[in-house]
Amino acid sequence: MVEAERRLLANALLDFSNQRFILLSESCIPLYNFSTVYSYLMNSNQSHIEAYDQNGPVGRGRYSHHMMPQVMLFQWRKGSQWFEMDRTLALEVVSDQDYFPLFKKFCTRPCYGDEHYLPTFVSIKFWRMNSNRSLTWVDWSKTGPHPGWKFMPGTLTRLLRFAPQIMKFNH
Repeated sequence: MVEAERRLLANALLDFSNQRFILLSESCIPLYNFSTVYSYLMNSNQSHIEAYDQNGPVGRGRYSHHMMPQVMLFQWRKGSQWFEMDRTLALEVVSDQDYFPLFKKFCTRPCYGDEHYLPTFVSIKFWRMNSNRSLTWVDWSKTGPHPGWKFMPGTLTRLLRFAPQIMKFNH
């Protein structure tokens, strides 16, 4: 997953007009219209990568001591794989030759690189550039490896009917 994300970023970086980079799920539904989101991101001086320290088996329990000394246990972070970053940080992620190979080699099950690489890398090297939060929200109240479904199957039809007016898509 992390390799694919890095390739996506590298390809997007080839277009010099791209200044912000965002990875979302196909299930993401915007809460604001495009112009509001665009303005917010373009005027932001930080990237949005969730990174937190979590005890237990799905947090610090996934750390491998083979990552020392580059990544120490106290530096280990977890977060959503969904991110938003500026061009400067995207260049750093794509060009990283220190941390990515370490994660590729030692972040194996039960470690998931898409939940740990970017949060850890950014927290260690670029924490001042990060808002330390995601732009997406997921309902994790149901236990298990995947979030609970927020919408009933018939929701999409109704959403498509009223979203253009509420979110001003046609303006």
